[in-house]
Amino acid sequence: MAKKKGNRIIVALLCGECKAQNYLTERNKINTEKKLLLKKYCRWCRKKTEHKESSRLK
Repeated sequence: MAKKKGNRIIVALLCGECKAQNYLTERNKINTEKKLLLKKYCRWCRKKTEHKESSRLK
Protein backbone atom coordinates (compact mmCIF):
# COMPACT_ATOMS: atom_id res chain seq x y z
CA MET A 1 0.00 0.00 0.00
CA ALA A 2 1.37 3.44 -0.96
CA LYS A 3 1.95 6.05 1.71
CA LYS A 4 0.04 9.31 1.60
CA LYS A 5 2.24 12.40 1.04
CA GLY A 6 0.00 14.86 2.93
CA ASN A 7 1.71 18.25 3.33
CA ARG A 8 4.50 17.72 0.81
CA ILE A 9 4.52 19.76 -2.39
CA ILE A 10 6.65 19.47 -5.53
CA VAL A 11 8.79 22.52 -6.29
CA ALA A 12 11.28 23.41 -9.02
CA LEU A 13 14.74 24.83 -8.34
CA LEU A 14 15.86 27.64 -10.67
CA CYS A 15 19.46 28.76 -11.14
CA GLY A 16 20.08 32.24 -9.73
CA GLU A 17 22.31 33.27 -12.64
CA CYS A 18 20.88 31.79 -15.85
CA LYS A 19 17.31 31.14 -14.56
CA ALA A 20 17.29 27.58 -15.93
CA GLN A 21 15.14 24.97 -14.18
CA ASN A 22 17.58 22.27 -13.14
CA TYR A 23 16.01 20.25 -10.33
CA LEU A 24 12.63 19.07 -9.04
CA THR A 25 12.27 18.32 -5.34
CA GLU A 26 9.67 18.08 -2.59
CA ARG A 27 9.33 20.07 0.59
CA ASN A 28 6.99 19.97 3.56
CA LYS A 29 5.00 23.22 3.49
CA ILE A 30 4.30 23.12 7.25
CA ASN A 31 7.87 22.50 8.49
CA THR A 32 9.55 24.90 6.02
CA GLU A 33 7.52 28.07 5.58
CA LYS A 34 10.29 29.95 3.72
CA LYS A 35 11.29 29.20 0.15
CA LEU A 36 14.24 26.88 -0.41
CA LEU A 37 17.62 28.38 -1.29
CA LEU A 38 20.28 25.75 -2.00
CA LYS A 39 23.73 25.70 -3.59
CA LYS A 40 23.55 23.20 -6.44
CA TYR A 41 25.45 22.51 -9.66
CA CYS A 42 24.11 24.16 -12.81
CA ARG A 43 25.09 22.28 -15.95
CA TRP A 44 24.55 25.33 -18.18
CA CYS A 45 26.71 27.66 -16.05
CA ARG A 46 29.09 24.76 -15.30
CA LYS A 47 29.54 25.79 -11.67
CA LYS A 48 27.83 25.70 -8.29
CA THR A 49 25.27 28.48 -7.95
CA GLU A 50 22.39 29.32 -5.64
CA HIS A 51 19.12 27.76 -6.74
CA LYS A 52 15.82 29.29 -5.64
CA GLU A 53 12.49 27.57 -5.23
CA SER A 54 9.76 28.15 -7.79
CA SER A 55 6.32 26.59 -7.61
CA ARG A 56 5.85 26.93 -11.37
CA LEU A 57 6.95 23.72 -13.08
CA LYS A 58 8.08 23.82 -16.71
